[in-house]
Amino acid sequence: MVKQEFKAESKRLLEMMINSIYTQREIFLRELISNASDAIDKIYYKALTDDNIAFNAADYFVKITANKEARKLTIADTGIGMTEEELENNLGVIAKSGSLAFKKENESKDGHNIIGQFGVGFYAAFMVADRVTVTSRALGSGQAFKWESEGADGYTIEPAEKAAVGTEIVLHIKPNAEEDNYDEFLEEYRLRAIVKKYSDFIRYPIKMDVSGQRPKEGAAEGETPEFEAYTEEQTINSMVPIWRKNKSELTDGDYEAFYHEKRYGFDKPLKHIHISADGAVVYRAILYVPESTPFDYYTKEYEKGLELYSNGVLIMDKCADLLPDYFSFVKGMVDSEDLSLNISREMLQHDRQLTLIAKNIKNKIKSTLLGLLKDERERYETFYKAFGRQLKFGVYNDFGVNKDVLQDLLLFHSSKENKLVSLDEYVARMPEDQKFIYYATGGSIERIEKLPQTELVADKGYEILYFTDDIDEFAIKAIMTYKEKQFKSVSSGDLGIEPDADEKQEAEEPSSKALFEQMQTLLSGKVTKVKASKRLKSHPVCLTSEGELSIEMEKILSAMPNNEGIQAEKVLEINVNHPVFQSLKEAAEKDSEKLGLYTQLLYNQALLIEGLPIQDPVAFTNDICKVMV
Repeated sequence: MVKQEFKAESKRLLEMMINSIYTQREIFLRELISNASDAIDKIYYKALTDDNIAFNAADYFVKITANKEARKLTIADTGIGMTEEELENNLGVIAKSGSLAFKKENESKDGHNIIGQFGVGFYAAFMVADRVTVTSRALGSGQAFKWESEGADGYTIEPAEKAAVGTEIVLHIKPNAEEDNYDEFLEEYRLRAIVKKYSDFIRYPIKMDVSGQRPKEGAAEGETPEFEAYTEEQTINSMVPIWRKNKSELTDGDYEAFYHEKRYGFDKPLKHIHISADGAVVYRAILYVPESTPFDYYTKEYEKGLELYSNGVLIMDKCADLLPDYFSFVKGMVDSEDLSLNISREMLQHDRQLTLIAKNIKNKIKSTLLGLLKDERERYETFYKAFGRQLKFGVYNDFGVNKDVLQDLLLFHSSKENKLVSLDEYVARMPEDQKFIYYATGGSIERIEKLPQTELVADKGYEILYFTDDIDEFAIKAIMTYKEKQFKSVSSGDLGIEPDADEKQEAEEPSSKALFEQMQTLLSGKVTKVKASKRLKSHPVCLTSEGELSIEMEKILSAMPNNEGIQAEKVLEINVNHPVFQSLKEAAEKDSEKLGLYTQLLYNQALLIEGLPIQDPVAFTNDICKVMV
């Protein structure tokens, strides 16, 4: 028996593959099981065209056996097997895939799909084994052959004995090293976990001898039962994935059980989406909208993505490319036969199929959420309470490029309805004379309701949206207009509402203008302007802003670690119909010191109303005392 060497390029590829292609050692079991499944598939394909071959599904399976004492792990299948020539071609030439060649020859038969495509998965076994022995007997042959290799040095092939058709792969597991624990791949619980993770939905049974304990028979009633150890062969994979079943066969309980089985969350899913697409790209998916926010959702540690399967074999735990960031809360899986995988089958190549699937999933999620909003409002509001902030951030992010996707999903508290409303609902009931969509910002609904700036808009009977989340105003700035209606803050410089004639006349009097100029001088550096207010009715004073940056946005930016001291252009507005205005006029005529005192008091009062810090609290309290004595 002569040892044959791998071809030079194959030898180098083997070394690279063992050391760098696969990122996790446990992948070897997925690859060997996938190859075993392919071998059974090949018999199934042949049975379709050969009447002499009867395919009885019960006769076909994969068996895993671990022998700790001998440090051997065996993966056996009842598939089509390999001849001596096939062992030479498929295992002696790395990256020559027998499955791929077989697939091309049988491209259009049935709906089964051959998993293996690259011919390198088998060699993942060398990540955990220092010697691999393959004994195989081909369908229709009475002679078996044994292929054996210790890695890149080469391999041998010789005749062997094997009673049944199929392939048996024996991995001689490496001894433990200082930082490498190979014993785990001989442990029953670990092998079961790997199968469950990657190969649970292989369409054929994966069998294994499972040990356990059970009560001994014959124990008398009332006695503490004795337990005995036992070992029995069990099928450890599910075989038929839920996503391949018809929707009519499944209940909400089935979807919920799958959600918890896959550990997508500890909550109850609010909504499930079952997709079976057979268009330009064929894929199946089950997606979930969770009911509550994961504990780490708004942290850097949170990792978005869907589980990705290729023909029932797990390829990626979290494929981030299938979900846009603004829908990162969605959990679930996608299974497709049309994916272009890289050589390790661990990652995707970015191609048209992936892009199409991602686009379809995005549209399906949006339509599902819109359906919830329309038909199941209470459940949608539960979802929005948990993830509305993420939708708003999605609108703001990337300069508003996703606003058309998300704006109809947004909800805000309404001054009229006293509940959450959508932008569409707001615009639908706007009076004909209303030019803008009005909003007010603040830390809470209660705080906003007391804002002086809302008086004129509310007095006109216009609805106001309450923005209580720090992202709200930034998101609205990105939207800019909704159904040709611009957004307008109740604190903006111009509300687009004309004041009453008597208010306008008072504000335009020369004495009033001179007073405001004096006050502006006294507040130099603090406000850009002092003027008569068009919006105040009962309150004496308020702050408004000019330009794109509002006072609320200034507060949010100033709270950030790397703020650059950006400030809004503040305007102090005085209610000319309030008694305070008369006091100001009298002070301007008779006592300039008192005018300065009143000006500072009003300015600090306006700061407090806005929730802004007073620069000198001690001076403010002293000023109050001066007024009192």
